[in-house]
Amino acid sequence: MIETNYLIIGSGVAGLTFAIKIANQFPDRKITIITKSYEDESNTKYAQGGIAIVTDKTQDSYKKHIDDTLICGDGLCDLGVVEMVVTEGPQRLKELMDWGAKFDKNSNGTLDLGKEGGHSKNRVVHHKDQTGYEIERAILGQVHQKKNINVLDHHFALDLITQNNACFGAYALDEKTKEIITFKSNLTVLATGGIGHLYGHTTNPIIATGDGIAMAFRANAQIADMEFIQFHPTALYDASLGSKFLISEAVRGFGAYLRTKNGNRFMLDYDERGELASRDIVSQSIDLELKKGENECVYLDCTHLDRDAFIKHFPMIYERCKTLGIAIENDWIPVIPAQHYLCGGITVDTNGKTSVENLFACGECSRTGLHGANRLASNSLLEALVYSDKIYRYLADFTVVTRPFDGEILDWKTNENPEMNPEYLANMKSELQLLMRKNIGIVRNDLDLYQAKKVLLLKQKEFESVAKKSQISTAVFELYNMFTIGQLIVQHSIERNDNRGGFMKMVTVEKRI
Repeated sequence: MIETNYLIIGSGVAGLTFAIKIANQFPDRKITIITKSYEDESNTKYAQGGIAIVTDKTQDSYKKHIDDTLICGDGLCDLGVVEMVVTEGPQRLKELMDWGAKFDKNSNGTLDLGKEGGHSKNRVVHHKDQTGYEIERAILGQVHQKKNINVLDHHFALDLITQNNACFGAYALDEKTKEIITFKSNLTVLATGGIGHLYGHTTNPIIATGDGIAMAFRANAQIADMEFIQFHPTALYDASLGSKFLISEAVRGFGAYLRTKNGNRFMLDYDERGELASRDIVSQSIDLELKKGENECVYLDCTHLDRDAFIKHFPMIYERCKTLGIAIENDWIPVIPAQHYLCGGITVDTNGKTSVENLFACGECSRTGLHGANRLASNSLLEALVYSDKIYRYLADFTVVTRPFDGEILDWKTNENPEMNPEYLANMKSELQLLMRKNIGIVRNDLDLYQAKKVLLLKQKEFESVAKKSQISTAVFELYNMFTIGQLIVQHSIERNDNRGGFMKMVTVEKRI
């Protein structure tokens, strides 16, 4: 058993920034971070666009950012949360810069602010098209300087340790030794990211399987808004890829056009903002265009843009296209919507507290009320920074009295069962991903949802029966979690009957002007 004061599950921006602050506040306390892959592998690392923060108060204002967020959230945002997150943005940005994160500046020496879909002003702070990578680099450097932080990579969290609606740590599989370790902790923070791999076709890394939400659900934590799945409109189309390479929203903010195969610039048919409409509208519009023409993708036209300026702003995107034989100055980029972000998750209050005592959550796995029915572009890193700070301040300023565990925490019972047949595991995962794409995609209907619910239940029961006779592994538990997340999305989709933001139960996309 490993005992620690703070157990953080996940190593993205949310978990790491909390760890840095709590380590500074309490240098005599132990902070343990466990992460299922390498320490720098998270959704944070792949965030291209940037952080939406009001820094130019002559052209922009908190009110404008708040209004843009509320419009994008389609009536379901928590106003108080939106105001809190937006107004605290500049301070959180300063912290990142103090920790060594570098952001692009213009010729005047001020921050070069980008514009993305749903934003009325330029306010996206970025580091070329690799903002998340730069942030992860900087904060990991800070983490490594703290003697009271222990980072354990390749440790997969299996389940939370709970008793009487309180959390006392977690069980985790050491993926190298295959040992199941008991982590006893006074306080636990879930910062486990998103669910993208459930759909297969996603901009998320392969590790995004909804583990934290599934664990919280099994611990009876409140889960909300799982029906609000954000599909990024412009993932690079390549039939051979599962995880899709993201073509940042900022490319459309830079002036790129969306076209059908025959050259029609179709977005103006759906929204007066054209390509800069919010992600839900752009994705739904692309979905309709694809169904109209039975085409596999649409195209992003950058041929009219300045090539050198494009390369300066989007070097990674330019190089990826180039490796696929796409010269952006001459060729259109084939794109298709792909699962990108979950707007719901583990319900938390403004201090990041879940409904389970001693359990906190922040980042994409949490449901704060900021995003409502649809996340405004580049608000996710902002939310993670603000809420990790809120958890820190709550725990730093409040004398936390944790209820002792009644009895002795038992170690996980291991077994000598054989490994699950890898072909069976792969086939079951592929069938689940196909079902999610086909029945619970951008546009849904009750017939497909009820059919999916029935199929999910049957497949889950079959899988769990096989899993009981198999050796515990990351792959087995990931699929177990994916079934749990699938059930939550389907049930929440069935229960919602009004179309909001990223959720749509209809056959066609209405023109919204």
